[in-house]
Amino acid sequence: MGKIKKIAVMTSGGDSPGMNAAIRSVVRTCAYYKTECIGVYRGYQGMIEGDFTTLTARNVNNIINKGGTILKSARSDEFRTPAGRKKAYEQLKEHNIDGLVVIGGDGSFTGGVIFNKEHNFPVIGIPGTIDNDIFGTSHTIGYDTALNTAVEAIDKIRDTASSHNRLFFVEVMGRDAGFIALNAGVGAGAEEILIPEENLGLERLLESLLKSRRSGKSSSIVVVAEGDKSGKNVFELAKYVEDNMPEYDVRVSVLGHMQRGGSPSCFDRVLASRLGVKAVEILIDNKTNLMVGLKNNIVITTDLEEAITGGHEINKELLRVSDIMST
Repeated sequence: MGKIKKIAVMTSGGDSPGMNAAIRSVVRTCAYYKTECIGVYRGYQGMIEGDFTTLTARNVNNIINKGGTILKSARSDEFRTPAGRKKAYEQLKEHNIDGLVVIGGDGSFTGGVIFNKEHNFPVIGIPGTIDNDIFGTSHTIGYDTALNTAVEAIDKIRDTASSHNRLFFVEVMGRDAGFIALNAGVGAGAEEILIPEENLGLERLLESLLKSRRSGKSSSIVVVAEGDKSGKNVFELAKYVEDNMPEYDVRVSVLGHMQRGGSPSCFDRVLASRLGVKAVEILIDNKTNLMVGLKNNIVITTDLEEAITGGHEINKELLRVSDIMST
């Protein structure tokens, strides 16, 4: 690797609040170190097509507070092929780009690792996903904002549940990880929390709801991660409970993509700013194939491949707290 003179930055995969703050941090850190910065539109697909723009410190004014991503995001089937990745590499070389910062999740990082192996091109990852399911960081960009969005929505649902003595199943995002469901469930005082990591089972769910009913609760909230395996989906769960507990008026609310949107929290803005600075600095130091992350409030680096394969662990202590709080 030679001297890094020009760095490209892109967002890939599902958007998350705080991605713009990360873009801003990368661009302004490049400006600080007198390194040119290029924005790649539409992720890996934009890289293949050479959809680039020069970014300066002034280009990223007033975006730290905005959700989504100004560079857009897209899936790219073409980048999954060696021919597609070769096209992307040729575009980067044609524009004299020396290093790449990828803001995204495990799918985006997987593409970066393969790209680095095939073309020996320097890649640094910044974890941007609301699911918080990346190894090597306690928090991913967007997770804190998504949590607060979910809690606020559940609080409002509880108001109507209490008014009508209803049982609400509230589905939150988390196809493979229950971080949002567990933390939002505890934060919003849910009676039960269903996550992919812990298969509660339909019978135990019924027992828990019956126990709540006997204790005098006339309404309940069950928070369900979309990847929970207790039933085929949240609507099947609701139907099962309705059939077995006709005394409950059961409703389903799917929060969906509203969890991805909105202005990022202060925590996510600060995290994105810190990780963006570190990403540029380690690229300039001629380091590659690393992800920047947060551990014990210190910015650290993790091997990019390990960040993908390392897996995630749900907080057992928080599960215990959840059980106690649902009493």
